Amino acid sequence: MSLTPPSPARRTVSTTVFIVGLLVAGGFAVAGTSIYYDLRPAAAAAPPGSLSITDDLGRHVNVPYDPSRVVVLGPSIMDTMVRLGLRSHVVGVDCSTPAFGGLSGDYSPGQIANWSLTASMCVQAEPLSFEQLVNASPALVLAATIVSQQDVDKVTDTYGIPVVMIQPPNLDGIEVDVGLIGTIFGVGAAAEALNEQLASELNVTSTYVSNLTTAFPTVLVTYSTDSSGYWTYGRGTFGASLMLLAGGASISENESNPYPELSGEQVLVDNPQVIIYGTGFGLDLASYSTAPFWSSLGAVEDGHVYGLDSNDLTEPDATMILIGLPALLAQLHPGGP
Repeated sequence: MSLTPPSPARRTVSTTVFIVGLLVAGGFAVAGTSIYYDLRPAAAAAPPGSLSITDDLGRHVNVPYDPSRVVVLGPSIMDTMVRLGLRSHVVGVDCSTPAFGGLSGDYSPGQIANWSLTASMCVQAEPLSFEQLVNASPALVLAATIVSQQDVDKVTDTYGIPVVMIQPPNLDGIEVDVGLIGTIFGVGAAAEALNEQLASELNVTSTYVSNLTTAFPTVLVTYSTDSSGYWTYGRGTFGASLMLLAGGASISENESNPYPELSGEQVLVDNPQVIIYGTGFGLDLASYSTAPFWSSLGAVEDGHVYGLDSNDLTEPDATMILIGLPALLAQLHPGGP
């Protein structure tokens, strides 16, 4: 989906669901999955033929077991569905408004091609098109918080379609949600195998970074820019946690606004040693090269400027851990694991 301001938060994680600390100070390890489970109250017994689960917003939901028709509202959720071999269950996906590109406003060309997504599957997510959703005849909706709570309630109360909110609060939460989706669809073995991969990658990275003897390089991670400055991540976001876990000292780590725009003057004063910029959805190096004071920044002069697929920076899914995290580590600490 589009990363163009002023609505950058749509491709990022809502801070309202950050219920567990992102990193353990000093050890750089993500918060324990067992703690996350403790904060999710147990659901009541489900009717025959269904499951009763607790989603990421603490909602108790009765869902059909292994539903064959599912609408997925969130690219991060679709990533998990595909990785668990559940693409055939998906009959609808989130799309932007036509003015913002429809399907291509939410999914990259690679995702559209590799996941066999078509415009006929479109369900406008923001604001939610109830007509498109109902026409897809889903037995279950899996949704990120791009869908409002009011719309979620209407889908359940008016149309009788269960909605499970999949919005992990941290990197460990990604593993929890892989397990949750595996349980709903009866693919526990596949979910366990994927989680073993995720845990291994997190362990390799956190071990390497915790053993570093040099200072973390200062870094600006930006997913969009305009004539005023650079859109980035503040406290309590996945972008900030990724920088820390990958051994980077974000120049915006103390920003109270989770998705601030740093002025060109501010970035010039902070003068980060490394710049990571998001690509795709109409953005490339040329887009950032016209940003304020770009050519004067030390990272640009030194050639320490790296592009990374925006999906790997903004979508809380397995790809963020398996591809985005190693890429960040390689850019911040060449010669790492």
